[in-house]
Amino acid sequence: MRNFIQKYSLLTIHLIVVLLGLTGVLGKLIDTGSTVLVWYRMLIAFLFLVVYIYFKSNSLRVSKKHFIQIIGIGCIVAAHWLLFFESIKVSNVSVAVVCMGTSSLFSSILEPLIIKRKIYLREIILAILVLIAIGIAMNADFSYVKGYVYGITAAFLATLFTILNAMYVDKVESEKITSIEMLGGFLFVCIYMLFSNSFSLADLVISWNDILYLTILGGICTSFAFVVSVEVMKFLSPYNVIMAVNLEPVYSILLALVLFGESESMNFSFYLGAVLIIGAVSLDAYIKKQEDKKSIK
Repeated sequence: MRNFIQKYSLLTIHLIVVLLGLTGVLGKLIDTGSTVLVWYRMLIAFLFLVVYIYFKSNSLRVSKKHFIQIIGIGCIVAAHWLLFFESIKVSNVSVAVVCMGTSSLFSSILEPLIIKRKIYLREIILAILVLIAIGIAMNADFSYVKGYVYGITAAFLATLFTILNAMYVDKVESEKITSIEMLGGFLFVCIYMLFSNSFSLADLVISWNDILYLTILGGICTSFAFVVSVEVMKFLSPYNVIMAVNLEPVYSILLALVLFGESESMNFSFYLGAVLIIGAVSLDAYIKKQEDKKSIK
């Protein structure tokens, strides 16, 4: 019975990763600009999560101190999404998702600074490999340079908020953390739009197609994916989860190629660089698993 549950959980986490990979595809399908896209995504995700929390625990309480701090992290999440979707808009899905592979590079720098852990030589080597892989992927083709800049900056912010989140997981329930972050990000985008001369209320009027895609993005690819992933992680090892998540760029690129065809087609150097990034991150996960086994013994 336990083996069946583990196999079912493993299949489920891969389906969740496919949903996460669908995020980039939806970002390209949605016609509205990145700012309005993120505004709707965070609002929809927040509403879905509030309903889920209400029926699960009937309590949304959290200390004032933690609430304010997590709201701040939500602003970082919003900035990450703004840059990620802008990367897709100015380049394509493949470029944006491959740039997210640089998260391991930023993790090796930010974790020692924020949580004061020691620096590992393996992570420095991995970071250098990722930089080389990004260079190979670009192959001196600067037609998508803005996409790379936005994508890599988005990866930096993603690493930052992931590390900051880790500081609260033992203090606040994970679904509450996410719902507060969605609220914080939504308010952040509201303030940005309020003080930006390039937006008006008319920009929030979107097509029915965009409403459908945004509901899938905020409701299924964000809220549903989060809730289900938390549940299945109870039956899977961290290694299984990490390896599944490492396949997200692969799923994204394949989905984008199937749906958008030629506009997503890249040269051989790009795919070589992508394989090197995914391979380096997967190798790091494998080495960490072996080290954990040794430490247990």
